Amino acid sequence: MSDAKEGLTYAEAGVDIEAGNALVERIGPAARRTARPGVMSGLGGFGALFDLKAAGYDDPVLVAATDGVGTKLRIAIDTGRLGSVGIDLVAMCVNDLVCQGAEPLFFLDYFATGRLDPEAAARIIEGIAEGCAASGCALIGGETAEMPGMYAPGDFDLAGFAVGALERGQALPAGVAEGDVLLGLASDGVHSNGYSLLRKVVAGSGLGWNDPCPFGEGSLGEALLEPTRLYVKPALTAVRAGGVHALAHVTGGGITENLPRVLPRGLGAEVDLGAWPLPPVFAWLRAEAGLEEGELLKTFNAGIGMVLAVAAERADDLAALLEGQGERVHRIGRVVAGAGVRYRGALS
Repeated sequence: MSDAKEGLTYAEAGVDIEAGNALVERIGPAARRTARPGVMSGLGGFGALFDLKAAGYDDPVLVAATDGVGTKLRIAIDTGRLGSVGIDLVAMCVNDLVCQGAEPLFFLDYFATGRLDPEAAARIIEGIAEGCAASGCALIGGETAEMPGMYAPGDFDLAGFAVGALERGQALPAGVAEGDVLLGLASDGVHSNGYSLLRKVVAGSGLGWNDPCPFGEGSLGEALLEPTRLYVKPALTAVRAGGVHALAHVTGGGITENLPRVLPRGLGAEVDLGAWPLPPVFAWLRAEAGLEEGELLKTFNAGIGMVLAVAAERADDLAALLEGQGERVHRIGRVVAGAGVRYRGALS
């Protein structure tokens, strides 16, 4: 008769349920700080409840968006600077929602790692809560997946899911017309796109993430982890003021690919590249990699993170309103007959 095999545990297989429970306890206060009208339940259940009527909607249409942070996470992991990538995650989702004219209502996150480090995970999720609070949406649920063998030690991935709403008949884009003015809202650096190319440029430069930043203060890693700007509250304020016909979130593909997505058939855009200053990070990337202007414009935001197409007679008032909300606004061009984006001038 053979001896009984010694029993294995889930923890010995690499999954620590107690660490997961500790993480939920740790992030509870951060999630509760994002509460807003409509929230009926929070973390801990099998699902989260949200009451659209309590949020103030009469005949709502739901709008949903999902996104990630991409290989910007590699810099966060390598430097141990984890506090801002949660903001990036929220921004990449909610900035898309507002382009439909929707108000973000609630957010869920998916955090996957090989071995759960509750302290590191809490820093990331607290960043998510910070982004949610700044956008007026509630963090009401999520999933933490510990998957040994799937990720190298210390590595993780993030995905986010945002749900918003608008009253029926108020969706954007709507009413875009030839002659509309294009208002560009300045970005806070690279945001969360183009990092595969950016990391290749940095590797070729011989610089490390902890080296002094060649185009600004602090270390190179710190500068490149500047979080994506949250445009939700200023953009919604402008939409509610009237005269906004479309918004385009400038992400992967740059102005070149994203602006045409909100223009109707038969209309294009003329953009003056001299209408705003090229931020130092992009000037450095262009010089270091020998990037052609067209490549830069279709890979990075080039200093403009959101574009609004607005009625010409409302352009000055809306620009002033947005500036009053803390945005740096540039009048970058206009809607014209045709298709796609035509550039004039040069980035400088």
